[in-house]
Amino acid sequence: MAPAAGDKAFDSSAVTGTTDDVNTANRDVITTGSLSITAPNPVAASESAVTITEQAGGRVDSRSENPATDIQPASATLTLRIPSDELDRTLTDLKKLGRLNFVSLTAQDVTQQRQDLDARITALTTSVDRLLALMASATSTADLISIESALSSRQGELESLKSQRDFLADQIDYSTVQLELVAEGTVAAGGPDNFWTGIAAGWTALITALGGLLIGLGVALPWLVALAIVGAIVLLIVRLFARSRKAA
Repeated sequence: MAPAAGDKAFDSSAVTGTTDDVNTANRDVITTGSLSITAPNPVAASESAVTITEQAGGRVDSRSENPATDIQPASATLTLRIPSDELDRTLTDLKKLGRLNFVSLTAQDVTQQRQDLDARITALTTSVDRLLALMASATSTADLISIESALSSRQGELESLKSQRDFLADQIDYSTVQLELVAEGTVAAGGPDNFWTGIAAGWTALITALGGLLIGLGVALPWLVALAIVGAIVLLIVRLFARSRKAA
């Protein structure tokens, strides 16, 4: 998660994050993106994000929510599939869920890949049709077996290519956006801007460091006690062995 450099980084007007940033006219483009928003209640905002996505004709492929506890703030992460022609409007609605931390979009041109798949599917479809015609006119068992074997192979390859094309079409038609919703204070704020805020930041950092040190000591203490007991037993055995040798 990218930290904010200051209040300006949270200004939604400073980050457009729209598909206008890339020219997708007359091309097959897969658009993926990520969006981070600070919300007063990330779990409630997650519900709103689902509603916004579904109203746009999209769907939610994955969703993870973490309610607030004594040791961690609330958060939510969603994988949204948004119709590509509704992406800009949907992103605008999602940004209203809270304070924008960052947004990024990436476009991958797959025009050539889709054209290649279409050409191969057309060629295989023609080949399958010819084999079906040959099978209908086959006059011997050997010819029939040979044609059936070739037909089975071509049909399997054809189905595989169609599945690839369907998957690619889904990626093109529905943009994938990773949405991260976090609570206030999760994203680091800008640095101290005066002497007193510097002292406050330093004191907070010191308390945090001491807390981490105490936790580490708490974890290590049982191991230290166990090692001390083992060491004492070994030392006692060595002394007893030395005494027995002297007595002998």
